[in-house]
Amino acid sequence: MTQPKPVLCLGEALIDVVIRDDTRSEHVGGSPLNVACVITSLGRPALIGAWWGRDDHGKLIEDYAADHGVGIVPGSDGAAKTSLAYARLNDAGSAEYEFDLSWEVPPLPAPEAIAHLHTGSLAATLEPGGTQVLEAARAMSQVGTVSYDPNARPAIMESPDKSRGRVEELVALADVVKVSDEDLEWLYGKSTPVEEVMRQWLKLGPSLVIVTRGPWGIYVKLASARDMLVIDPLTTDVVDTVGAGDSFMGGLISGLLDADLLGSREAKGRLRSAGWDDIMPALHRATITSGLTVQRAGAYAPTHEEVAAVKAKDLRLA
Repeated sequence: MTQPKPVLCLGEALIDVVIRDDTRSEHVGGSPLNVACVITSLGRPALIGAWWGRDDHGKLIEDYAADHGVGIVPGSDGAAKTSLAYARLNDAGSAEYEFDLSWEVPPLPAPEAIAHLHTGSLAATLEPGGTQVLEAARAMSQVGTVSYDPNARPAIMESPDKSRGRVEELVALADVVKVSDEDLEWLYGKSTPVEEVMRQWLKLGPSLVIVTRGPWGIYVKLASARDMLVIDPLTTDVVDTVGAGDSFMGGLISGLLDADLLGSREAKGRLRSAGWDDIMPALHRATITSGLTVQRAGAYAPTHEEVAAVKAKDLRLA
């Protein structure tokens, strides 16, 4: 049986230094690495293309990737030192970030060698790697599928006016875009309705645009459908929201790959004409994986068995 091509998650893999009250702990993190771990946990091969150092922190990242079955793009250990992200948690479990990092893109596999490219977060805007990410997305969009999560980090992205153009360039190259309402507020201001941005982004080129809105659920627009869909979140106790968006993205990519709506030029066309029934299983999987992640401290990669257990309790999620 032919081994399926991997998903390439392109972007930062770093060490999260989590600070809450008077406690401080270190964890392996980075949005694209978190997504890769969820994808492998759900049964699909994935690679991380990143930029860390050959130091103790870099060794932690390599061990973490190996433990989660995530392959590493050769050359990802080429940085002078491993990047750090300082996450300060408030009483509600939400995180504010400060960064000490550098970013370049290692030599990547040919687009034909991978099933799908996922990118976003710091990697898409921080130079010199940001331009290389854009080039990789442009190349992949010609032969396969691309997903993008802006995952805005104001401490690095500096200003909405400086970042908005790059964000929209990548939106135009992506088949699937997932963004939080907080990211949209930062990019376009409080007075711009979420629904308006979703409509404008669909006109740029994606087939599927999703906005996560925390307790208000998930807004979804398809290029093939007139109306917007709202997906309710899981009802669950929230420990913290670290990695929740990444878990949603990993579950979504996994589900769309399993539905044969990502992973090839042909799948790109199928997603373009897909209806709600076609994508609903992937949306429910993503909702479940995100809901399972917020029940734990830090990022977490749920398994198929955990997802199945949630579905068994609520058959409406099947």
